[in-house]
Amino acid sequence: MSRTLDSIRPYYRFDASCQGTVPEAIIAFLESVDFEDAIRNAISLGGDSDTLAAITGSIAEAAYGIPEKIKEKALSILDEPFHKVYLQFIKREAYDMK
Repeated sequence: MSRTLDSIRPYYRFDASCQGTVPEAIIAFLESVDFEDAIRNAISLGGDSDTLAAITGSIAEAAYGIPEKIKEKALSILDEPFHKVYLQFIKREAYDMK
């Protein structure tokens, strides 16, 4: 991949296709230094920024982990039903890792 975020920004528009989203998300990750930087890179492209950030964030989480500060904030604003699902998932994930 020879493109950079700076070369993509002026021309990137909403594109829901894999071909128009996944490479940009990967580039946003590759130009990052940590989890938050990766998300900010993805959002800075505009267009389908929620999808870009979701893809980039998934890669960044695997590489950097999610900082506790961000995790705590996200969990603090989750509606109760979603918080319960999160807790069930974490409990199951811990069980499956044994």
